[in-house]
Amino acid sequence: MVPVTHRSGMLSATADDEGFLMGSVLDWVVMVMRTLGAPGVGVATALETVFPPVPSEVVLPLAGYTASQGHYGLVPAILWATVGSVAGAFVLYRLGALWGAERLCATAERIPLLHARDVERAIAWFGRNGRSAIFLGRLVPGVRSFISIPAGIDRMPLLQFTLYTTAGSLLWNAALIVAGYELGAQWHRVEAYVGEASVVIYAALAAAVLWFVVRRVRAHLGTTGGA
Repeated sequence: MVPVTHRSGMLSATADDEGFLMGSVLDWVVMVMRTLGAPGVGVATALETVFPPVPSEVVLPLAGYTASQGHYGLVPAILWATVGSVAGAFVLYRLGALWGAERLCATAERIPLLHARDVERAIAWFGRNGRSAIFLGRLVPGVRSFISIPAGIDRMPLLQFTLYTTAGSLLWNAALIVAGYELGAQWHRVEAYVGEASVVIYAALAAAVLWFVVRRVRAHLGTTGGA
């Protein structure tokens, strides 16, 4: 169970609800892993990739801890987790392909401060750097799932997508599962360590978005003022 900080009033109720939900999901994940064995790790990882109510930095160390209890082997857990990650990535890739570049460009035109050319530049960048983006993206919390969507939009060749997704997922899964295996009952410490790195990543992403918005607003005001 994930520890919940108890506070008074509405905040306490909210925290209790979130803690109960998190605990229920984790209980379900453990049940699947213990019932199905190593393939259950693949099921949990596939679902986490597409519908992430609990991040992989919780699911994977928990899978390692469950392996340390003798419910399945460490290597099968890593392999099945990678199979699940790739399966979930295929779902998101397909969603990106169904959405398509034209529809994304049309959507961008309806969003303030965005233009179709922004999407076109992003797609062009992905076309040049897609393989590195897929591999490295699978190692970044908060990005690792969604990186499959632009790959689908760009219609990245499936063989390339599979190879780089598998390589990145294998490295990430192995690191977190082994950490949970070695830490045993302290498996939840992995989430804290990864969470600290995530804060830095999210701050950098927020700064990039803020820079983009400020730059675009300045350009808009300059155009309006000169009209």
